[in-house]
Amino acid sequence: MTNSILSSYTTTMSPLSSLPPLAMASSSSTTKPLSKYSQSIPFLRRPQHLTQQYAGDVGFDPLNLASSPEKVLAYREAEVKHARLAMLAAAGWPLSELFDRPLTQLVDADLGMQLSPALDGADRVPSLLNGGMDSISPFYWGFCLGLAGAIDMRGIYNARYTDGENGDSSYVPGDFGFDPLNLYPAEEEGRQRMQLAEIKHGRLSMIAVVGFALQEFVSKVGVVDETPLFFQPFHL
Repeated sequence: MTNSILSSYTTTMSPLSSLPPLAMASSSSTTKPLSKYSQSIPFLRRPQHLTQQYAGDVGFDPLNLASSPEKVLAYREAEVKHARLAMLAAAGWPLSELFDRPLTQLVDADLGMQLSPALDGADRVPSLLNGGMDSISPFYWGFCLGLAGAIDMRGIYNARYTDGENGDSSYVPGDFGFDPLNLYPAEEEGRQRMQLAEIKHGRLSMIAVVGFALQEFVSKVGVVDETPLFFQPFHL
């Protein structure tokens, strides 16, 4: 009787030997499935090709512009470039309004170059809406266009010819390998956090630069003069 009980017990428990270990069995359940709805607009469907592959992807594409994985890559590349340019502009716009006249006067006094400030009479920087773009040296515009073209060509090369171990593209949009201060983390979690911070600051900067341009066009006053408490806390 004892043998029959052991035999039945062994027969009953034998299928357990074919099951994977607990860690393996539960590994698939730790992957969170994508929601059917957009994270940014919860009552709209999540666009098909926005799969949170890139940092800052919250499923916002109401016009369905990213209609293929290739377009998602191209648009992210363009967004990162515009975001970085906007961050430079958001800092450079008020700084130029603060220091353009003092620096021009300093250079004129020391070198006698007879330079004129680029700001207009209302302390506004040259822009498409403010005018004054013709006061900037054409050599400067040529340098900017040449540098932008070189960076763009490098980005196209990286996107086309950077492959991973399995032959798939491992290129992260906007990654040019430029990190002279070695700030980019080595671990994946830290990299994703920094990519998210960059794209968030870049999007905010794009909105800020548009706001600067519209504000100065409407008010006819430089942003540093209209809100001196924010831009000149120490009365520079």
